[in-house]
Amino acid sequence: MSNIVDDVKREFAKSENALVKIILVNTAVFLILLLLKIVLTLSQSPNVYEAVIDTLQLPAATSEFIRKPWTLITYFFTHDDIFHILFNMLFLYWFGRLIDEYLGAKRVIALYLLGGIAGGVIFIVLYNMLPYFHAFVEGSQMLGASAAAFSVAVGASTLLPNYTFNLIFLGPVRIKFIALFYIILSLAQTVGPNAGGNLAHLGGALIGYVFIKMLQSGTDLGKPIYAVMNGWSRLFRKRPSMQVTYRERQVYRSTSVYSSSTAGGPIEMPDQTEIDTILDKISKSGYESLTREEKQKLFKASQQK
Repeated sequence: MSNIVDDVKREFAKSENALVKIILVNTAVFLILLLLKIVLTLSQSPNVYEAVIDTLQLPAATSEFIRKPWTLITYFFTHDDIFHILFNMLFLYWFGRLIDEYLGAKRVIALYLLGGIAGGVIFIVLYNMLPYFHAFVEGSQMLGASAAAFSVAVGASTLLPNYTFNLIFLGPVRIKFIALFYIILSLAQTVGPNAGGNLAHLGGALIGYVFIKMLQSGTDLGKPIYAVMNGWSRLFRKRPSMQVTYRERQVYRSTSVYSSSTAGGPIEMPDQTEIDTILDKISKSGYESLTREEKQKLFKASQQK
């Protein structure tokens, strides 16, 4: 058990594995809730477990949401079924690794959070605006990372529409068609028993598409999230050690040098020589031979007008 804890600590100490951290947080929350459910059920206190879940899942009724505004965030880190979290995390990993590789770790976080928030807002707004859902508003609640995962999936499909996944029984399939299939499936189920969840899927998908399109035009919707992340990291960052030598009246501070690719900082705009070198490498060895930083520089150059 101690080895597992140490492995998790090492993963969280890394700066460029946002996707793994998101999956680990979701898994940890699920395991804690699962253990709590077993203990409380065996102790014949299932109502306590229901109360805990109730504080984490997102309500459709605005009167209830006002009392629990934090649920707009907690709902997409909460799962109550093993197959639900399994599918969501696999879906997130398959598409998220593309965003991580081509756009960097911080864009994975931005897409996940913005997609989850957008999905929750769509769920609340449509349930309260459309007459069809008025009879279901009271008592309707939502949990799960599906909307956030949809945001990442559609974002990857918008960025790399012709990238292919090898699917069992189907062979190579372009990811734009995979994303389109799930969007149509969610649209078809917006009047089914899980209407709220499918509406949230569509909200997350919309954010994923808009995020990438605006990023390609030079506008990054994730900037407020990056600012919060930077402030949070500065708050908990260990202060550098300091040595003072009074004799020479000099102060020495230990410093670390971070490259843009390892610290999650912005990739600088490449000059024409760098672009030509990257293009020559593509012509000789193919696009997949590029490093993550080279791919990010090429994407950055494509944003120049």
